[in-house]
Amino acid sequence: MERVYTSKIDTWFALVLVAVVSVFFIVFVSVLMSGKTSAILLAIPALIVGAGFPLWLMKSTNYTLSDKTLLVRCGPFKWRVPMNEIKTVTPTSNPLSSPALSLDRLQINYGRWGSIMISPKDKEAFIQDLEKRCGKSLTITEESR
Repeated sequence: MERVYTSKIDTWFALVLVAVVSVFFIVFVSVLMSGKTSAILLAIPALIVGAGFPLWLMKSTNYTLSDKTLLVRCGPFKWRVPMNEIKTVTPTSNPLSSPALSLDRLQINYGRWGSIMISPKDKEAFIQDLEKRCGKSLTITEESR
């Protein structure tokens, strides 16, 4: 049976995304008030991308554990990590770009060179579930518990 874990969202990150969305809405309203058709036609795609994309990321970032794979979703992006290839899970606060909406992250190393950082809201439950589904001992540092 699959289990979906939502991403933890840092307050500062949510505020930045809300600010970006707000700016795009304010600009769009001011362009609408100008009444210029060409400006409105340019502003509509900008609003869809500028406001829609951050909202899509906030709404859709999650991690699905099945018996065979960890499926990571973030907006239009997807990663599939085979359970039998997961080697280590390490807590990190690495700020590099990743499908995580918080700096309270887990780095999952898999395969020969693969690595992905995620930020499940319930890290403890996620780690326990991951251990069960992998069916093997993972190197998980005590910090993550």
